[in-house]
Amino acid sequence: MRLKDLEKVQKTFKEADQDYQVELESEKIIIVGPPDIVSSEIGIRLSAFLFLWVNPRRLGRVFGSAGGLILPDANLTAPHVSFVRAARLRQSPRYFAEVVPDLVVEIKSQSDRIKPLEKKIKHFIELGAQVGILIDPDEETVTVYRQEGELIVLGDEDILTVPELFPGWELPISELWSPIFTQAETKA
Repeated sequence: MRLKDLEKVQKTFKEADQDYQVELESEKIIIVGPPDIVSSEIGIRLSAFLFLWVNPRRLGRVFGSAGGLILPDANLTAPHVSFVRAARLRQSPRYFAEVVPDLVVEIKSQSDRIKPLEKKIKHFIELGAQVGILIDPDEETVTVYRQEGELIVLGDEDILTVPELFPGWELPISELWSPIFTQAETKA
């Protein structure tokens, strides 16, 4: 399968009013199910924190899982959250972007296994991503991958920083997790 074949599959889904997210990996079409609600919320929370830092500084573009990226190996993928520096993507195309993101984030859903997510992040790093982040809501850990250096595993009391892309940005890991609202907060 090639990208043109994937486009035909997407067109067929669209004509049938089916909203499946598909990726192309090693010439195979992968149908990606939606993330569970916790993973989705974490993705939105991280995207919001990043966007609020990136946008006023005009550092680049933050994308969610609906934005497809064509990689140099001809794979089409959509990380849960990604970032591309402004100098590398001055304008977003009205198609899939042909770029390896500078930052790629994968968030484990309830049905995911860690190994394939690790493999996906490592592949992005091999292709040129500067930083990869794997968020595991079940363990409440955030693992940071870089082109050089050891993995860094952060827990609830730690602070996530990515100084090579976002100098000065800090995010307490505890801010990623879904809040539990108190009884008083839920009264109208």
